Amino acid sequence: MAELLTRFPRRRTVLLASLLAVGMTATACSAPGEDRSSTQKSDAAVTTELGTDPITLEMYAETGFPLAKALAEEFSKQHSNVKFNIREDQFTVIVENAPRVMASDNSPDIIRLPTMVDLVKDDLLKNLDPYFTAYGWDKFPASQLVQLRVGENTRGTGSLFGMGLGYSVTGVFYNKKLASQIGMTQPPATVAEFEQLLAKAKTGGVQPIMQFNKNTAGINFPHQALQNQFGDPAQVADWIFQKPGATFDTPAALKATQTIQKWAQAGYFPKDANAIDYAGMVGEFQKGNGLFMFNGDWESANLDKSMPGNVGFFLFPTESPGGKHVAMSAPNTFGVSAKAKNPDAAAYFLNWVHTNAKAREISVTVGGSSPGGPSDLPVPAAAPNTVLAETLKASQQLGAENGAVDFTANATGGIFAAAITPEMQKLIAGQQTPEGYVKAVQAEYQKELSR
Repeated sequence: MAELLTRFPRRRTVLLASLLAVGMTATACSAPGEDRSSTQKSDAAVTTELGTDPITLEMYAETGFPLAKALAEEFSKQHSNVKFNIREDQFTVIVENAPRVMASDNSPDIIRLPTMVDLVKDDLLKNLDPYFTAYGWDKFPASQLVQLRVGENTRGTGSLFGMGLGYSVTGVFYNKKLASQIGMTQPPATVAEFEQLLAKAKTGGVQPIMQFNKNTAGINFPHQALQNQFGDPAQVADWIFQKPGATFDTPAALKATQTIQKWAQAGYFPKDANAIDYAGMVGEFQKGNGLFMFNGDWESANLDKSMPGNVGFFLFPTESPGGKHVAMSAPNTFGVSAKAKNPDAAAYFLNWVHTNAKAREISVTVGGSSPGGPSDLPVPAAAPNTVLAETLKASQQLGAENGAVDFTANATGGIFAAAITPEMQKLIAGQQTPEGYVKAVQAEYQKELSR
C-alpha cells in the first residue's frame, strides 16, 4: 500500500528527518510538460537511449494498486517495442519474497520495494546514482528523494536506490451522506472532536470506522495517526530510521494503543475487522458501511468513480487546536534489481514516469497522488468538487507544514509481518494489552537489529 503501505533493515541507521515535500522549489532547465526521457546523454556506464529492439520488462508490484499497471500500459503504447510482464502479490508477501526473488536468476527488472537497507547491504538493489547524473534528477526537489537514499548502514543519506511511482499522503476519507446524518458539518479540528463524531455515529446506528485488519494491520493507520499526535513525531521517525537509542516503548505509543483498544471495545471498528482485508474494507466503504476510513490518496480516483460527490478527505486532526498536522506519507517506492536484465530500460521507465505529461496525468488520475519529478513541471489539475482535488490539496498542506512521516511498518524488514500485524490483531480481539503490544513491537525490533 503505499501504505502503506514498506520494510527491511538490520543495522542502526541515522534519520534525515525531512521526508516528503513535493511542493518544494528547485531550478530546472526545460519547459513544463517536456518529456525528458531521452534528451540527455549518460556517462559511460549507462545509457538513456531506449532503442527499438524488443524488450520485456519484468515487474513485481503490489496487488490492489492499479497505478503501476496503468503506467506500464501507457509506456507500451508510447514505446511499442517494450512489453511488461507484471507479477502482483500482497505487500506482506513481497516483504517475505523480495530477497529470494531478487537473488534468483529470474530477478525482476523493476520491483515494489519493502524497505531498502538490507537489500542494499546484500547487494540486491542497483545503485541509481549513474542514472541520477545521466537524467538530471538533481532537478528534482532533494526532499523528494531523501527517503530513497541509503549510505553505509544509513537511510536518508548516501546513494539513490529507489524512485517513487506517485508520492502519497494518508488521512481520513468520510462518507458525506453519513456525515450529514450525524450532524458533521466540517472535518474535526482536534482528536477530541473526532472521537465525539465516532460516538455520535455509534449512537446513531452508523458504523464509525470501516477498517481492515486481515493479512496486514490496517488498524496501524489510525494507530500511527494517533501516535504522531500524542508525542513528538521526530521520535517516531527516529525509530523508523533506527536512530541509536530510539524506542517504540514511549508514552505516545502507549497512549495511541490504549486509544485503539478503547475504540475497539466501543465498537468503533467492525467487530470482524480481523477478517476484513484491504479490498473488503474499500468495498464495504463504497457500499456506505462506514462513516470514516483511514487510507491513502491512492484510493481517490476509485472513490470518485464509485461514490461520485459523496466522499470527503481530511488530514487526521491535531491533539490541540491549531497544532501541526502530521501524516504518514511516502513514495510508492520501486527499485531496479541488481540482477535486472534490462536496467537501462527500467531506469528509462522510472524517469518517464516523472517527466512525461501523460504519465504524470495517470499518477494523479489513477494513483490519486502527486507525480513528483522536477518542480517546474505542473501537477495535473483534478476536477473540482472531487475527493481527488481534496487529497491533492491535503498533500500540499502537509508539505507546507513539513508534517510528513514515514510508516512505522517500514522500520525493519520483518516488523510489520512479525509483530505489528499479529499483535494488533490480538489487541483488537482482546487478547493483548496496550502495554504488551508496545513491548512486543519493541522486542521484535531489537531482535531484528541484533541479527
